[in-house]
Amino acid sequence: MAALKLAIGNKNYSSWSMRPWLALRANDIPFVETLIPLYTDNPADKEQILSFSRAGKVPVLIDGDITVWDSLAIIEYVAERYPEVKLWPDDVAARAHARSVCAEMHSGFMALRNECGMNLHRPIRPVALSADAKANIARIEAIWRECRTRYGANGPFLFGRFGAADAMYAPVVHRFRTYAIEVAPDTKAYMETMMALPAFQEWTRDGLAETLVIAKFEDA
Repeated sequence: MAALKLAIGNKNYSSWSMRPWLALRANDIPFVETLIPLYTDNPADKEQILSFSRAGKVPVLIDGDITVWDSLAIIEYVAERYPEVKLWPDDVAARAHARSVCAEMHSGFMALRNECGMNLHRPIRPVALSADAKANIARIEAIWRECRTRYGANGPFLFGRFGAADAMYAPVVHRFRTYAIEVAPDTKAYMETMMALPAFQEWTRDGLAETLVIAKFEDA
């Protein structure tokens, strides 16, 4: 069986690439990684992205003749392809809960994303946040707290064992850390759990080792 192929963007900046990459790596699913620099003036970089998907965005997963783009779609595909890793909870109610919080991450929290872009190189310091961004933070903390309260007996992650929901919220852990966002003790404990994950640490090391600087992401 040929290995999966995953095209991703810069690890320092690409939060959407981090999500499926982490879902694969944390579960020891073999794949071939292709990193394509984003937002460069090199037409070859854009053409390389288009060679993976005509959507012109990363991440993109290639599995033989199957192409899957969009982070959450990739995670759903991987969950079906490798059911033994249990990216989704077995229990139907817990699975519905996990899918709901993943979809909320996928489509929401725009203020936080816009005001606290992912940038691992950024010196840790706070910024002035809008009321909408603060509301996003409060909502994320509430999601994590509810998941950990309901499913914490099964392990230290959102639904016990590491799964799709943790992968989807992983970039938020970086955002909370990088922008020195004040969080509750239980939020901090979950962040520490994620930051101790070997795959999370690997992504972070790789991102910090990158030298490409994208000016428009360095203003905050």
